[in-house]
Amino acid sequence: MSGQYTFEDQEGALRARGAWERARQTLSQEIPATHFKRFITPLRAVDVANGTVVLEVPSMFVLEWVRSKYSNRIESTLADELGQTIRLEFRVRPRERDETTVGEELAVVPTIVEHANQFHPMDKYTFDTYIVGQSNRLAVAGARAVAAEPGLKFNPLFIYGPSGLGKTHLLHAIAQEMLERDPKAHVAYLSAQQFTEQFVEALQNKRIDQFRRAQRNVSIWLVDDIQFVAGRDRTQEEIFHTFNYLHQTGKQIVLCSDRPPRELFLMDERLRSRFEAGLVADIQSPNTELRCAILLSKAKQEGISLDVSVAMFIAENVPGNVRILEGALTKLAAQASLESNMITLDLASELIERYYASGTLARPGFEQIVEAVSKYYKVPTDEIKGISRKAPITHARHVAVYIAREITGDSWKHIGSQFGNRDHTSMMHAYQKISEMMARDRDFTSAVKAIMRNLFPDVN
Repeated sequence: MSGQYTFEDQEGALRARGAWERARQTLSQEIPATHFKRFITPLRAVDVANGTVVLEVPSMFVLEWVRSKYSNRIESTLADELGQTIRLEFRVRPRERDETTVGEELAVVPTIVEHANQFHPMDKYTFDTYIVGQSNRLAVAGARAVAAEPGLKFNPLFIYGPSGLGKTHLLHAIAQEMLERDPKAHVAYLSAQQFTEQFVEALQNKRIDQFRRAQRNVSIWLVDDIQFVAGRDRTQEEIFHTFNYLHQTGKQIVLCSDRPPRELFLMDERLRSRFEAGLVADIQSPNTELRCAILLSKAKQEGISLDVSVAMFIAENVPGNVRILEGALTKLAAQASLESNMITLDLASELIERYYASGTLARPGFEQIVEAVSKYYKVPTDEIKGISRKAPITHARHVAVYIAREITGDSWKHIGSQFGNRDHTSMMHAYQKISEMMARDRDFTSAVKAIMRNLFPDVN
């Protein structure tokens, strides 16, 4: 099928085509439009190997013109895209071959219309029900902008933050508004895990072209938990080409992750750079006032009578993310209904004492994390925090860094200060090393997750 990448293509061909697609965009800004259309548009990149990029041209006339006028500029642009010094080799395309360019192929909409999802966003997840504060203002502004003018502003939009702070709510709100404006809009919403599973199934059943049509015939592509594909090379390659196709055809892309693109260490650098090409907006943990406002909004939606003073008490005393906060409100409302009583400060105090005062849902501190790692690896805590470079101690230290970052979300500088004032680059290296080991070793992954689970004994 024209314009579709297959895994039968050689690696060099895939790299060449991807680099050429990006280089063409750069060259289109530097070469006069008439020359670009006549001499650059017909070129095809067919291979890259040993520092040589092979370009197919439609005729000797075009070959000579490009070689004399633009070969140095093309070489330089492709070198930037590939990250290495390259030289060009030109080949005249056989006449019987279709002379449509890669860029034009990508612009063709397949005649078979198949959609990734018949997605119906949840009614309760709208912009009106999303409480805005300093911790999420930029993300909300970006989401509203792309919903109003998809493909024109902030493409892609990359939203990141810890679990339970409202990223999925924003994805649904974007879809909701788009469908209100245009009920025929084709909205694709899926998690990165769903993408991976559908992709693997398509490969197994030899339905890869159908899968690609489903992903690409959309008005907007909403992907949650994109960090899931880090370390999965084949899936990343497919996402790379899907991303390129949608971006080049002006379709809006919105991605969510638990961390910013620069910290997706096992993600292909080409994807990370694309993720950062639009607007990158974070959602931070809300302050007490915003938590109180979220509770009051939730109570209003659910028809729960909740006094502001009680809402503030819950916001101040229930630890954890917004999901846990809303769960506390649900428990409180259920308890009040059982007792045929109003939600009072005394009832809230009793519930918090019963379920949350022990602190088991609170975020474990640095010392607890180091103690858990020490217990698992039987390495003294002072050595984990010390300067020893012995392999077992260094390994335990790296695991502790990884868990501290995952659970606390603290800055690299702050984490480094806890490990004997080490610099942030050594902390990043430790985190990346453990991430790579987890991607390769399932047993090791299970061990790290077991340590993390043991830090939350009452929620296992």
